[in-house]
Amino acid sequence: MIVLQQPVEFEAKPGSRFGEHGDIRDGSMTETVSFQNQIQSVDVKLDNGTHICLRRVRHSDLGQIEKGISQMSDQSRYLRFFSGSKTMPPSVVEKLANVDGVHHLAWGVINMSEQEHPPIAAAHVFRENRTDDTGEFAITVLDQYHGQGVARILMMTVFIDCYCEGLRRLRVDILRSNKKAYGLMRSIGAKPCSLDGPVAQYDLVVADAIAALREMENPTALPEIVAAFTAD
Repeated sequence: MIVLQQPVEFEAKPGSRFGEHGDIRDGSMTETVSFQNQIQSVDVKLDNGTHICLRRVRHSDLGQIEKGISQMSDQSRYLRFFSGSKTMPPSVVEKLANVDGVHHLAWGVINMSEQEHPPIAAAHVFRENRTDDTGEFAITVLDQYHGQGVARILMMTVFIDCYCEGLRRLRVDILRSNKKAYGLMRSIGAKPCSLDGPVAQYDLVVADAIAALREMENPTALPEIVAAFTAD
């Protein structure tokens, strides 16, 4: 069962960065947004006109998750799962589909412009305990949808959901050979906390990431995501 929280306030000053715990570093004029995560889905369009639906992952998506993994290129599958196998063990697929909205938050993206409405991306956040303010973040976008803004739109959705659920920091494991992921994480304020070995770990302040995404001009659907989560 997914448990949804009450609206939470998020203070932002246009053009400014957040402090360690989401507080404003400077300035007296702030913009306060009250976020809520009661919604189950959001429909927007990519800048190329493709209609997409972002919705919470359900256990009934298990088959689609397995199919999506098989549709990834060998390189993308290796960069995401650190494995070149075309299929993942059932335990891995089950873990990705077992979403409760507390210990595991997950959103998927569906291409509504295609007749069969195929899934094209997903993002997951895991944490051990309900009271933990730090979780582990991972995101996957099918190869043919790279460079279209899908990842940024999906991240905005997941990060606001995380903020509503009390998550304030996220850890991200990235293979050091994954230069695109490095650039994406750095663009939203992630900082390296471990660069030893083949896998680098980044630390991401959720408030910083939301603020950075809100400052971006593209993709143009980002404000629609914010509006969907904004409490009346």
